[in-house]
Amino acid sequence: MKLIAIDKACYRQRLNRVIAVFIAALAILSLVFGGLLISWFGQSAPVSGESTGNFQWNLLGVILAASLCGTVLYSLRNHEYLQEVYYVARLKSLHNRIYRQLKQWRQRAEQNDKQALIVLSFYYQSQKLVYLLDDNTLTLAKLEADLAAVETQIAQLGLAVSADDFVESMLVSPES
Repeated sequence: MKLIAIDKACYRQRLNRVIAVFIAALAILSLVFGGLLISWFGQSAPVSGESTGNFQWNLLGVILAASLCGTVLYSLRNHEYLQEVYYVARLKSLHNRIYRQLKQWRQRAEQNDKQALIVLSFYYQSQKLVYLLDDNTLTLAKLEADLAAVETQIAQLGLAVSADDFVESMLVSPES
């Protein structure tokens, strides 16, 4: 996966719209599905002061609404409007995968392993991109220090390594 420049204002606007539409659709569809399921299968005459016993139909309505919203969002992931939002979501997914193996990648980097240096270079540069897009500047100084340390190590070794060398298949096993 290559790092690309993203217009922050456009990304934030589109992300906020996607979130708002998703929440609104989820709320409306949950009510519609819950109401339909209750009208078809639920108890219609509750005893005074007691629960209607329709909790399971409301829950099923929420599950159906979430499934439908998720399916629609997934099917539209390649649409031009969602391009930046989906790209950042994929980057965050890669961050999670790398983070779970970060200790092993750092150990291999200490041994001057080129693949580990590529993974760490990509990890830190892509995290910086995402942090800046999401206005997450709290730990940016630590991230920049980690990135600078990896870049210094790469320079000292005289390697031609960059984040562009990263391919997702490198994450199969950090022990290899």
